[in-house]
Amino acid sequence: MRKRQVVVRREEPTRNTTNSSLTIRSVRYGECQKNHAASVGGYAVDGCREFMASGEEGTTAALTCAACGCHRNFHRREVETEVVCECSSPPSSNGA
Repeated sequence: MRKRQVVVRREEPTRNTTNSSLTIRSVRYGECQKNHAASVGGYAVDGCREFMASGEEGTTAALTCAACGCHRNFHRREVETEVVCECSSPPSSNGA
């Protein structure tokens, strides 16, 4: 039985110096979109629903899907961006 592995690549956070915000981007790879019937003029995908790396991060095997054998570029790329603002709000004056 193979262990299921989800690949999430995290980019280094970038900091915006003008308003002190932090942007975090997470990348994951979804279903395979490789057209296996393109050579005969058709359209057929293999049904692989999620990219699972064949090897350790940093090796060439990490770019090959363990489930379908396709390169990571054939899988749909999903980028999740989170912006964290470290802004302080001015003190509220209630007027009472």
